Amino acid sequence: MKKLIYFIIIAIGFSSCVDLDLNPNDRPSSGTFWKTPEDINLALTATYGSMRRNMWSFSTPCWDNLTDNSYGQHAEGQYGLTTNMVQGNIDPSSGGFVSEVYLGALADIARINIFLSKLKDFSGLDSTVKTQYEAEARMLRAYYYSYLYRGYGEVPIVSEPLTLETQYQEKKPQAEVYKFMMDDIDFAIANLKDATYSGAKGRWTRNAAKAYKARMILYTAYDDAGNMISSKMSEAKTVLSEITGYSLAPDFSDNFIDVKQETSPEIMMSIKFLAPNTTTSADMWYADWLVVSPLLNFIEEFEMKDGTPGTALPKKAGSKFTLDTETFTNASLANRDPRLAKTVFIEKYVINGTEYTAGNAKPTGAGLAKFLSSNLTPPYGYSTLSQQDWVIMRYADVLLMLAEAENELNGPTLLAYNSINAIRTRAGMPPLPVGLSKDDMRKRIRHERRIELAFEGQRYFDLKRWKTAKTVLNAVQDAPVVYKFEDKNYLWPIPQSEIDKNQGKLSQNTDYK
Repeated sequence: MKKLIYFIIIAIGFSSCVDLDLNPNDRPSSGTFWKTPEDINLALTATYGSMRRNMWSFSTPCWDNLTDNSYGQHAEGQYGLTTNMVQGNIDPSSGGFVSEVYLGALADIARINIFLSKLKDFSGLDSTVKTQYEAEARMLRAYYYSYLYRGYGEVPIVSEPLTLETQYQEKKPQAEVYKFMMDDIDFAIANLKDATYSGAKGRWTRNAAKAYKARMILYTAYDDAGNMISSKMSEAKTVLSEITGYSLAPDFSDNFIDVKQETSPEIMMSIKFLAPNTTTSADMWYADWLVVSPLLNFIEEFEMKDGTPGTALPKKAGSKFTLDTETFTNASLANRDPRLAKTVFIEKYVINGTEYTAGNAKPTGAGLAKFLSSNLTPPYGYSTLSQQDWVIMRYADVLLMLAEAENELNGPTLLAYNSINAIRTRAGMPPLPVGLSKDDMRKRIRHERRIELAFEGQRYFDLKRWKTAKTVLNAVQDAPVVYKFEDKNYLWPIPQSEIDKNQGKLSQNTDYK
């Protein structure tokens, strides 16, 4: 039974990321595998392959469909079922993100635990290399636990391969889940290579782990009323201050267009794709299918080019949420923060100066341009082999987190100003005005996070950690559906299918019983 489990998990991982010359040649045999250092390295590669699941990689923009940034018109599970979720339709039987994050993360954690168990018993590796491999695997495990922690709060802590005797496990308190995750991150920081993104070739590095640690500290840095917890802010600032060796890319878009990503000095960690072996449907989804439709209030959030607040957009006659694309076009984007034209398109997407008509309905009149490939030929269809890497962490986020922690601790100091202004200068925007109050700077920082990191999967978790989700989301008036966010939605229910098969050991989150 155990051999079968090992075989299934490793075979699934290998099939997506490496070619194996084994007998049989389409999958490894559990009886002949785990024998050589090459086997161990291949197995570690397979654990990285798990990150290519849609929700960790090219479905990332769909997370913003849970926010005031965008609307998801397609109500299928592969896009997260966000249309139901934003209306408050979240229960233990929900599919989409509510079930898939739980099931997917624990499946990927199980694979990592098998790898760690086999690595521990393997004697054919140099001890330094062995420790580094353990650090990479534990950082991956922490990455998956970060979604479980932020999504469900209390979940099982699984640190060993499951057996028939241990397969049913109870939830652990949220504080214990956080500690387990952070212990993994700390081990990773202590033992990962101090390499750059390009040098690490898609693997976790020490600085990337530090940045991710700061992200998770900041997730816990506000109390239930949204007030700053100074000890957490200080801890995050200390970690962020230790990060060196990165800088902003010359152009904002260099981080998202695959022909520029490998040389970007800003990317710290990403999920890598390379056609024809590993590809996504990203260009088809976001250009032609309009899986993500930016909301008008999001577009209005972008300042004018001179730094003044963005003006209201013209709406189609009789509509609260559809842009009048006769009077506001792609050409109109040039009057605003240059990041806007690199983030959205109006009615038609533009590739290398040519406009192409999106194939699906356009609920708001806008689409997502940020990740579209300039080296592939539109219109993007089923045969399009998208290969842009999906960024998990980049240096701009480090600067934004540093500005946030500094402002909360000490107010709008020179450090806070410099961190934000570096990002604005790169974008072609004027620096922030001098003399801002702490509250004003907080608003500016949150504005910059929304603009700079849009559709990178951060907005939903930002609203939750600031404890502003209920206020912000229930105020959305320009979506095709009515938003409803309740206090209980700060956590999701455990999938009922998991409750049913765990023989009474796994209990449902209180608000969903």
